[in-house]
Amino acid sequence: MKNNFFQFLLASCLGTLLAAGGIFVLFWIIILSMGGDNKPDISDKSVLKLDFSNVLPELTNNTPADGFSFELETDDVVGLRDMTRIIAAAAEDDEIEGILIEAGTPTMMPATSSVLRQAIEDFKASGKFVYAYADNYTQNGYYLSSAADSVFISPMGSLDFKGLAAQLLYFKNMLDNVGVTMQVVYAGQFKSATEPLRRTDMSEQNRLQTRAFLEKMYDVLLEDISASRGIAVAELDDLANNYRVRSADDAVRYGLADATLYRDELIDLIKSNAGLDDDDKLRLVDAQTYYETIGSGYKAKSDGKIAVVYAEGAIVDGEGDIGGIGGENYARIFRKLRKDEKVDAVVLRVNSGGGSALASEIMWRELDLLRQQKPLIVSMGDLAASGGYYIACLGDTILAEQNTITGSIGVFGVIPVMNELLTDKMGITVDTVKTGKFATGLSPFYAMNEEERAIVQEGVDSIYQLFLRRVAEGRDMSVADVHEIAQGRVWTGEAATGIGLVDAIGGLDEAIAMAARRIGIEDYAIAQYPRVKKPIDELISQLTGAEDEKPQVSLNVSRLLLKEQLGEFYPIYEQMQRARDMKGIQMRLPFELTIE
Repeated sequence: MKNNFFQFLLASCLGTLLAAGGIFVLFWIIILSMGGDNKPDISDKSVLKLDFSNVLPELTNNTPADGFSFELETDDVVGLRDMTRIIAAAAEDDEIEGILIEAGTPTMMPATSSVLRQAIEDFKASGKFVYAYADNYTQNGYYLSSAADSVFISPMGSLDFKGLAAQLLYFKNMLDNVGVTMQVVYAGQFKSATEPLRRTDMSEQNRLQTRAFLEKMYDVLLEDISASRGIAVAELDDLANNYRVRSADDAVRYGLADATLYRDELIDLIKSNAGLDDDDKLRLVDAQTYYETIGSGYKAKSDGKIAVVYAEGAIVDGEGDIGGIGGENYARIFRKLRKDEKVDAVVLRVNSGGGSALASEIMWRELDLLRQQKPLIVSMGDLAASGGYYIACLGDTILAEQNTITGSIGVFGVIPVMNELLTDKMGITVDTVKTGKFATGLSPFYAMNEEERAIVQEGVDSIYQLFLRRVAEGRDMSVADVHEIAQGRVWTGEAATGIGLVDAIGGLDEAIAMAARRIGIEDYAIAQYPRVKKPIDELISQLTGAEDEKPQVSLNVSRLLLKEQLGEFYPIYEQMQRARDMKGIQMRLPFELTIE
């Protein structure tokens, strides 16, 4: 009896200590969060450091797994528009003497790089210096860095400059080997998203469209570098085609870089140009810190209000998650903005390669109702393709970047059949009793017969025809004319302006200014959607179970744990998850696009 008493007492004490420890940790998390409201001081003779090695979402903190670490990191993940605001603010800030760009291996696509490049070019008009430095430059990293006054490279570094290429993986032979057949049904001869599952190489249609957009992107890359570095386009093309830049010395020899420097030499150079003495410490201010000093920059009161909705990531059914587009969640946002009398116009910023056809249609309906009451301007980022174009096509005016990837107006469905894998490879057999010939539905245990395939094809074709009608209605075109430029084909933003899918080349700021002109006001406030929290605030919500009064997509903590454990392999896991989560008919970009 006495032993039981002491065991109970010990267990109670241990439980109390654990609870107290948990409360202590939560207390410090809250203190850290509250401390984030204090704006940091920027010393004079400071230099703004722009490190583009991490994720750069469209909307600040709208990223699923890079928002914070479990080391209680509280930094904001600065979005693209806020990054351009930071650069513009630094040009006017007397405490900032210049910019240091570290963009050796950026994780961004060409359209985003172009936006940042232009912001840097605008900053240079202030007369302040802009230096770029890296040990090694990828091609995209160099494209962004070439906007600097001076480009420096580590003596043992490298600069990758050899043109653009797209390498696609094909899985049909592997699937055949393991006994899995992917039954593919699609509409649109250029809709190549399923080719890796049903072919061993590119179709001629896919080769044609891929070459077309790569060449457009390559032209933009050469022209912009030529303008910044003073090297003729033909000479740059020759350097790339013959792979003449193979070392840091080659980069300097051919004018792509200005000098090779060790980091300590770079620091001395920056200190000298910032007006610091040799004994002074270099005062670098990172983008996250500087963002805290300038704030959101949006006025609370004004003559009018423009809502900017950022639709970035994959389109999925239901609520979705941070960094993605949940059909129900975004439909709710559009509905709220339509009914909000204080909102005068809406700008939809799209950066998505598509996803669920059903979710796209749900959002389309709310956007159609919204545009009947208020101006709707669409701004395209890196991607506005397939389902991304489906929700963009209703814009009164559609703006895109030169090297935006858009179009991909097509539909597909994939049904795997694994009976060979189960029976021949694993020794598992399946038997069935059914009350009707279609009772099993589209089963992974049996291949579709001709009648079943015809039913699925009819469904895919029906959704494709609906897609064509949606685009025709939004763009004031005939269905036949849309079909001519659709069929799953992708276009660059520049090419899309010539075929009616896009109205003009322009960025998000131009779209906001256009919305202001439509409602006839100069003094306007901006509200951004979806509502996202600072990373540390999101963690507190997860730990405390606190919920907002209004629906809010939540951060998946288990995803954060996986990201920390998997590291560089996390994108592979993420791609597998997206494939697993595909339900129903899909409107997706024909490939996973990565350009370095």
